[in-house]
Amino acid sequence: MVHSFVNYQVISLSITASVWAIKVLFPCTLVLGMIVLFLRWYVRKRSKNALPHLRFVPRTRQDKLRPVVVGFFHPYCNAGGGGERVLWTGIRALQNRYKFVRCVVYTGDSCVSGDEILRKARQRFNISLPEPVEFVFLKRRRWVEASTYPYFTLLGQSIGSVLLGWEALTSYLPDVFVDTMGYAFTLPLFRYLGGCQVGCYVHYPTISTDMLTRVGSKKTSYNNASLISNSQILSTMKLVYYYLFAITYGLAGSCAQVVMVNSTWTYKHILSLWKRKEQTSIVYPPCDTNAFIELPINIGKVGESGGDNEKEDNADCIHSIVSVGQFRPEKDHPLQLRSFHQFLKRKMAKDRHKYKLILVGSCRNKEDQDRVKSLRQLAFDLEIESCVEFALNVSFEQLKKNLAKATIGLHTMWNEHFGIGVVECMASGCIVLAHDSGGPKMDIVVEWDGNPTGFLANDEKSYAAAMETIFSLSPEEKSVICHNARQSVTRFSETAFENGFLQCTEPLFISV
Repeated sequence: MVHSFVNYQVISLSITASVWAIKVLFPCTLVLGMIVLFLRWYVRKRSKNALPHLRFVPRTRQDKLRPVVVGFFHPYCNAGGGGERVLWTGIRALQNRYKFVRCVVYTGDSCVSGDEILRKARQRFNISLPEPVEFVFLKRRRWVEASTYPYFTLLGQSIGSVLLGWEALTSYLPDVFVDTMGYAFTLPLFRYLGGCQVGCYVHYPTISTDMLTRVGSKKTSYNNASLISNSQILSTMKLVYYYLFAITYGLAGSCAQVVMVNSTWTYKHILSLWKRKEQTSIVYPPCDTNAFIELPINIGKVGESGGDNEKEDNADCIHSIVSVGQFRPEKDHPLQLRSFHQFLKRKMAKDRHKYKLILVGSCRNKEDQDRVKSLRQLAFDLEIESCVEFALNVSFEQLKKNLAKATIGLHTMWNEHFGIGVVECMASGCIVLAHDSGGPKMDIVVEWDGNPTGFLANDEKSYAAAMETIFSLSPEEKSVICHNARQSVTRFSETAFENGFLQCTEPLFISV
């Protein structure tokens, strides 16, 4: 009797659950489906009537294939950085391969014309496109800027990217959509409301398991203020916020049908969050190393100039350590100064003037300028100001001169997703000393043909020890490392990127 009663209860509960599902879930699903269908209809109608000049015509009358429009979402396409090199190199690769492809770039650079943007791409990257590119100028880019959200920045920027993506979607509807800036929340918009084939190139994850670990361990950093790290309650609240955001970010990213990432480090994080192993591939970013490879490798001894201008020449032949990077907090320039200070403490006072740390970088705004002031003050406090030089907003030619004279190329950013600056230092003939994490550790400063390509460190003590080791190398030992490093950077050429980019994006055109 008891057994029959239990079975009756189970059956009764099952029937109740089924009825509840029919009464509640089915109507909700039906309403949601109707909303999606309505929005898809609205998007197509709005896009069809907007920007009629973007309606491409076939290249020739003999071409029976209709043009396939590929939309690239890159709100800062005129910035002139590594992400923009990926954008223009990818577009050039598609235009060279497919005769039926037309490219559209969604950008927020509304203060300049399309011709000016393409002109800057030619000047900055030496990239000329074989076919025209159309631009959709977005008006709501401020919604994705970090300065708009002093608090809950990740959430604010993500919601802002949805609003900006909606503006792009209703301005012009492409056949294939490719996000090249890391705005994952635009992917479900274009796939489910636009009906597009969707792909992306990820430079770094918006949130990573490392960020969760750092907050969980209550460690203070540039993105985890001491006010939060010193409070158990605030740290717990932020950790919950990060976990919820990571789940949502993973759901958005899983909408991508093709995922390209720039490094092994990014690959592991994206895989853990997006769960798209079969669709995810590593495609190293294109690095223009040709100008740096032409530089002579400096492996001689200091002070071998001689002649009438011996004093001047000896001043030019000081052992130099060059750091290349914007003055942003994550670059950790204070670690460079403290490490250099620890290194100089190992030297006799009369020899310390023979070494110089040169910080080369650009100042974008007042915040960067304030950081430079604080770095100058730190150098003064450490009593090394006479051995430290700040080279701000230098020309490309001056950058090459600094690298040509340098013995060490210094990098201290924790978990740099790739590290184009590290590649450029290796190509120029410097011996790289990079942070023992992220892209430099996993992809760049690795053995090549069985020989080392540089050195890694993670704190003041290990950086200082590595500097001591590098400067004590014989010319022959330096030559082996420098030439080996220079040969290894062929992995990051534009040709290698184009081949990988075309191979990965090919599935997007099969179903169009």
